[in-house]
Amino acid sequence: MAMRYLVCITGASGALYSLRLMSALASRGVILHVVASQWGARVLLQETGRPLGYWLGKLRLQGGPDGGPALITMHDSSDFSAPIASGSFRLNGTVIAPCSMGTLGSLASGVCSNLIHRAGAVALKEGWPLIVVPRETPLSLVSIRAMATLKEAGAVILSASPSFYSKPESIESLVDTVVYRILDHLGIIDKNIYRWSREEP
Repeated sequence: MAMRYLVCITGASGALYSLRLMSALASRGVILHVVASQWGARVLLQETGRPLGYWLGKLRLQGGPDGGPALITMHDSSDFSAPIASGSFRLNGTVIAPCSMGTLGSLASGVCSNLIHRAGAVALKEGWPLIVVPRETPLSLVSIRAMATLKEAGAVILSASPSFYSKPESIESLVDTVVYRILDHLGIIDKNIYRWSREEP
């Protein structure tokens, strides 16, 4: 059975992180589930000039490794009857990218007011990878404590802090330095990743 991953998009700036991540996952032939909050979809439209449906359509046409269409299912953020709301629907990982501070605070407090919150709570209780990708700066003490709570509960806090030692030449390649780290934490090895190394004397 193909691996199944969930990508959640919230209202923080940084929609390109979710788009590049979904592209990387879809091209590997995984089953991709996607849910965007109302503000996540709105910010994505603002930052890219195109709605989420347009980008998912492009990913489907881009296809998987066997040349067939990419396997992508979109869920409404208010639909608590979606399969991803249940721990019996097994996922290999959940990523919230970008993750707003409101979403982070809800996850840390256990409050589930939309499907993204519920999906994050399910990942925590089931013990499968939950990766949250905050992009906020600076951070308030409230947000730092919420991050600590999630870290203690088993989540990976992977901030959208791109690296520069690979000398990225475009915005996309800069964003990919974060996407590759997400893939690493999902157990997906990408041969294109630039890894820090130093020649031994």
